[in-house]
Amino acid sequence: MIVVLETGTSEKQVEEIIRVLHDHGFDVHRSTGVQHTVLGAIGVHPEFDHRQIELLDGVSEVVRVTEPFKIASRAFKREGSVFDIGGVKIGGPEVIVIAGPCSVETEEQVFTIAKHVKDSGAKILRGGAFKPRTSPYSFQGLGEQGLKLLRAAADENHLKVITEVMDKSQIDLIEKYADILQIGARNMQNYTFLKDLGKSSKPVMLKRGLAATIEEWLMSAEYILSGGNEQVILCERGIRTFETATRNTMDISAIPVIKKKSHLPIIADPSHGVGIRDKVIPMARASVAAGADGIMIEVHHDPGRALSDGAQSLYPDQFTQMMKEVRLIAQAINRSIA
Repeated sequence: MIVVLETGTSEKQVEEIIRVLHDHGFDVHRSTGVQHTVLGAIGVHPEFDHRQIELLDGVSEVVRVTEPFKIASRAFKREGSVFDIGGVKIGGPEVIVIAGPCSVETEEQVFTIAKHVKDSGAKILRGGAFKPRTSPYSFQGLGEQGLKLLRAAADENHLKVITEVMDKSQIDLIEKYADILQIGARNMQNYTFLKDLGKSSKPVMLKRGLAATIEEWLMSAEYILSGGNEQVILCERGIRTFETATRNTMDISAIPVIKKKSHLPIIADPSHGVGIRDKVIPMARASVAAGADGIMIEVHHDPGRALSDGAQSLYPDQFTQMMKEVRLIAQAINRSIA
């Protein structure tokens, strides 16, 4: 249930409305927009008469939310959310570019790539220190040493850091080095883990599961939001279908669907979306055209020797060319890329 308050409602009135909602057994989440303050009343009470709330002083209207995701819904927050991460604003008019290697391998590798993506216009450095791999014999990452290299390369090039956290035991460690915690597709429905992330003070980027519907994806975001962490960024990274021509099927249509259903920013990851180098740039262009708030691209200076996902990593000169192309597309839809 969404409670929209009148413009100019006093703080005392707001506190009284929240008290009444609590008395009726609702958990309350507050959102202050440009024009209105909105209260999200979370709880399953089919027989509750919402007129009891409509009659309270300061209430403009009460809206029942039919979607199972409440806090993530556009009804809860009408304006799109914008998260300011140390001066990098995700969800605003600028399309943010996240780039870097799939895995942190060596100091030379991560520093070389960080400088190039920064010079080309990226704002956030990506790279895995802990890698979830299908085979237990594949490279699993450098662990904390990888985090240190990632942080140092980012700081030298004035970039923010995003890296994957795989389970609860890693949260405290990765929070020391990363600006954004990435949750991989395999963990999208690890609900106990998502509840733990709801307690984190760091923004969380939640990747779509391998075969997840959009509603399931938003419900996973709801677990983090309901835990108190309001900074959730969604990431479309392709889904598994019957098609075998690409690694995954990049669901570009998910971008405008999310924009309609939710206020949360959405990032597109065409590198994982298709998994083939020469298909990444076209999907990056399409993602920006469809309204993505950012794109995440894998880049490697020597992809033939990469320890993970070399086949989907762009060469540095390809990344530079991609940036030129997506800038033109962003301008055409009244957005910008650095």
